[in-house]
Amino acid sequence: MTPAERQSAVAFALRNLLLDDRHPSPSALQAASDFMAGRKQTEALADTARRLEAQSNSTNANVDALFLRTILVCQRPWATEGDLAEMRAIHRRLLPSLPEERALRQPQPDDNTSLYPAAMLEQGAAAIGQELAAERNLASLDRPVFVERLAHYYDELSYLHPFADCDGMTLRIFLSRLSHDAGWDLDWGRADPTAHRRALQRALRGDIDGLQTMIAGMVRPVNPTRIFLIAGWDQGPAH
Repeated sequence: MTPAERQSAVAFALRNLLLDDRHPSPSALQAASDFMAGRKQTEALADTARRLEAQSNSTNANVDALFLRTILVCQRPWATEGDLAEMRAIHRRLLPSLPEERALRQPQPDDNTSLYPAAMLEQGAAAIGQELAAERNLASLDRPVFVERLAHYYDELSYLHPFADCDGMTLRIFLSRLSHDAGWDLDWGRADPTAHRRALQRALRGDIDGLQTMIAGMVRPVNPTRIFLIAGWDQGPAH
């Protein structure tokens, strides 16, 4: 990764955690700073994440491992098919030690009725994937149309809520990749955590205006020379 790509990935990883009200520790932030400055290389950062994850009795260690793994999520490319398989590939990069059978949300006696039925996740995901494919994964759309359609899919995927843990973090990486390939970049640094949470809650109740407004403030024409993980345009192009 170039220095600019490192800076962009770290900024995105931090914002991605904050949007889920998760906060990395000072030691994890220092490791990220060392990575940005070139004092810590990719494999050393991955080793730190593995060591932290091994401390399974520590919530802070798990958050720190998530933070570092998000920074490195693009180190291993995945098949960009715009479907559940792609989202699962991203999720595996965030939580590599989680058994496959525990990744997806499972039916529970007290299931949240505001979410898509867990027993039908794969069918719901297939329907969304087919809808996306029919729209050519949102490629070649004018900005207002792209904003409206991306808000629609963010709402649909949030309602689907495929993963038991790290669902929002996975979806934001997925949507960033989808947007980048469709010709637009998303600056998550412009998404206020409280406003973001409220917009998603309102969308679940059928009002996606807030989600569209938030996304409209995040969207810029794609810079193909930079990594698609973005939280702050001042980072400059990643080349």
